[in-house]
Amino acid sequence: MSKSRAAGLFLILVGILSLFAPPALAADDRPPPVPRFASLASDKVYMREGPTYRHPILWVYRRKGLPVEVVAQYDVWRRVRDSEGTTGWVHSSMISETRTVLVTARAEIRRTDDTRAKILALAQPGVVAKLEACDAEACEIAASGTEGWIEKKNIWGVKTGEAFR
Repeated sequence: MSKSRAAGLFLILVGILSLFAPPALAADDRPPPVPRFASLASDKVYMREGPTYRHPILWVYRRKGLPVEVVAQYDVWRRVRDSEGTTGWVHSSMISETRTVLVTARAEIRRTDDTRAKILALAQPGVVAKLEACDAEACEIAASGTEGWIEKKNIWGVKTGEAFR
């Protein structure tokens, strides 16, 4: 076999093999740093003892949007902690970067972050709300058609002192 023919076959073989290679992660495709808050992306999410499908299932979550804290990452697996402190591994496809919070105590939802602002609704423990913004003491949330501000002490899914708009 000639050198040019061998080189051509080599290039064809490399081309075929590249079809089966996993894509390289671009710099902006990397997962965000940990720890961070996220939410469950499905109504059925398995929490496992370790970061493979072979590890036993510890818990099955059946609530899309439930907030979790991502505390570690390994390949396509995320180690998460829920509001009760349960920790385990979840496949990254079951995690959404959409921020939500869990109401932990009956709390007033107000028009603004001022504690003297008009009360729009009362949130009950267990309500999951989309997180819109936070200042030092309160967060803006949206749940069941109501948008307003709730004191941080009454929710789980944000860090003390975390502020963003």
